[in-house]
Amino acid sequence: MHLSWTLAILHLIIPQIFAATAEQWRGRSLYQIITDRYALPTGSDLNACDPGNQDYCGGTWNTIRENLDYIHNAGFTAIWISPVNQNYDGPRTAYGYPYHGYWMADITQLNDKFGTSDDLHALVDALHERQMYIMVDIVVNNVMATSTTPDYSSYLFKDASYYHPYCPIEWGNTTSEQDCWLGDQNVTLPDIDTGKQEVIDTYNTWIAKFVQEYQIDGLRIDAAKHVDVSFWPKFCGSAGVFCMGEVFGDANVDPVAAYQGPNALDSVLNYPMYTALKDAFSIPGDLNISQVADVLEQSKAKFQDTTVLGNFLENHDVPRWHSHTVDPQAMYNAMTWTFMADGIPIVYAGQEQYFSGAADPYNREPLWPSGYTNTTAYTYISELNTARNYLVAELNETWTKAPTEILTQSQYGLAFEKGPVVVILTNIGSPGRNGTNIAVQTGYPAETVFFAVTSGGFGDGKCRQWVTGSGGHIDVQYVNGGRPVVLVRGDALENSTICGEEVKYAIIHKTELNSGMSMFKSSAWGIMVVVYLLSLYLTEWW
Repeated sequence: MHLSWTLAILHLIIPQIFAATAEQWRGRSLYQIITDRYALPTGSDLNACDPGNQDYCGGTWNTIRENLDYIHNAGFTAIWISPVNQNYDGPRTAYGYPYHGYWMADITQLNDKFGTSDDLHALVDALHERQMYIMVDIVVNNVMATSTTPDYSSYLFKDASYYHPYCPIEWGNTTSEQDCWLGDQNVTLPDIDTGKQEVIDTYNTWIAKFVQEYQIDGLRIDAAKHVDVSFWPKFCGSAGVFCMGEVFGDANVDPVAAYQGPNALDSVLNYPMYTALKDAFSIPGDLNISQVADVLEQSKAKFQDTTVLGNFLENHDVPRWHSHTVDPQAMYNAMTWTFMADGIPIVYAGQEQYFSGAADPYNREPLWPSGYTNTTAYTYISELNTARNYLVAELNETWTKAPTEILTQSQYGLAFEKGPVVVILTNIGSPGRNGTNIAVQTGYPAETVFFAVTSGGFGDGKCRQWVTGSGGHIDVQYVNGGRPVVLVRGDALENSTICGEEVKYAIIHKTELNSGMSMFKSSAWGIMVVVYLLSLYLTEWW
């Protein structure tokens, strides 16, 4: 009921104009899907999909549509699906078949492995009926071949003159990264010359038609850094939708930030913060909390807009979180940052089921063996989405555009503030620690009331009242383990059903207390007046 209410309010606050802008995407949360791996048709063999085989397993646009409740019930307001375009359709390669959708053939045609035009329309319509957005992955940098001298006749651009000549990439050399071919000698990815005006015009015409025909709300741009940045403003302008690019990298902010702005893309996947979160919260690991604060400050200085960056812990190109850390609380704490700090949260299908595949192809597991179970992670994600959706609906840009500010940090974790929200995260993991705490000076006066809006993965503690002490301090103890704490100021929850009874009680109690104090002050003042008059009378009488 609470989730339905917050989504209904979100519907009223966020303009429901599909083919959405960055302003409209800022308040969304994304669930990432590889179409082939999300759900199967009824009656299929649920045990037949081995990621190591690198083959099609049977997921379609229809099976996504038929299983949207799982995503919607977790509070997500958008999905990102793998490419929908025609892919290589030939003999098995050294890396299997293109079940993932990224091996482009003719981009203007749909991939019939995943369904028909009507099926894609039906999926988009079903999402829009739920007031959800769809982001579609797009590959324009390259096509796919099995040699360095392919026959180009089956592609959109049918002559070798539309492609850069073959050369292996010299990593670190920008020109080489943009003009040479991704892939290897087994599977080559011929690089399209996106500097040619005919290529630019053809792409811009196609993307405008594609977005309009299918009412697409946003684009995720694959391999964005392998295309000259000047290509993107006109391409995304023709699309008329929000564009989030993949600029693969590490904690270095500069090369990623260069791809966001009016002369680039609306947004990019936040690889610098992903790297920092992994280094700060992975157990075992460096537990380098300071890197999170460092990347945040650099990001605020160098990115055009941190509030629309794509925040993630997992995707199909990086190892699963549980492939390098064994502690679930480590994920809950890191994941809380992706939802409550600046940016658009993204959860990769299977993250909520604790999947642990390492490198490609093992990080592209089918979801159905999980039984779509309401795990602790799924429940926690639902709580985070409920809180975030309410803040977006109630406060809108007052919260989404509020800067994320670090309040304190130590070897055990950090605390940050964003609008009326204070979040305390730790990297100590699940085991409790006596004597370990994080003390936070919030900047609020003493006796300011907050409420915990999540359980932190512990199954309890949600709606607990927290009150600032002297100097506005909040002290989080970790006797029972490393729970992430998400606190929302009580007055910001007055119109919410989140912790409704607890918030209502606190408001009534505070009103009664204030009323009592007023009566006390009034009574005290009356007594003082009587005493004063009596003193005058007695003075005169004597």
